[in-house]
Amino acid sequence: MSQSYILVINGKPEGPFTIPELKARGIKPGDFVKTDDMVDYKEAHEIAELRELFGFARPKLLMQYYGSFDQRWLASALDWFILFGVFVLLAAIAVFLFITDKQERIYASIGIVAFTPIGKFIYNVVMESSVKQATYGKQMLKIKVVDMDGNRITVAKAIGRNLAKIFSVLTFFIGYLIAFFNKQQQCLHDMIAGTLVIKERLV
Repeated sequence: MSQSYILVINGKPEGPFTIPELKARGIKPGDFVKTDDMVDYKEAHEIAELRELFGFARPKLLMQYYGSFDQRWLASALDWFILFGVFVLLAAIAVFLFITDKQERIYASIGIVAFTPIGKFIYNVVMESSVKQATYGKQMLKIKVVDMDGNRITVAKAIGRNLAKIFSVLTFFIGYLIAFFNKQQQCLHDMIAGTLVIKERLV
């Protein structure tokens, strides 16, 4: 069943309108629309359903809208800091509330903190495939992960993207550095998964 859309008319949101009603109003590719599930308005041509029904051209991702390497690096650093802090806190709570033996506390703390990389993988998959399309670090830097058409990625694609980071690391991090040498600023894992990291706004 097709969605109903709020349509911005003369600067004011009106509706919701069904697809036939949008057609009757002569919706244009640049008109701003929004469903109840969407966080913010988008231009009509940015939405796959409307592109298909009305024959709008796909949105073009201009180079200046790709997330830069330094933005991505800083976002990753922020995410590691957040996750590591959470696991340290969990370790502290767990060992002091439930474990009395000093040596067992040390082992338990190390074990919980060592789980951080797995937690980071799960965190990345969940956040990048969410409505926000970005981890908290990326949100702070105002960048997000999309597919090659600029759409939200699926959970499966998010899993593939984050698993593919193994190849970016195994190449002695050259897989990350190649972002400097391609127009879409993709790392190796982006190329494998078919994803892009872009700034918040598409044109």
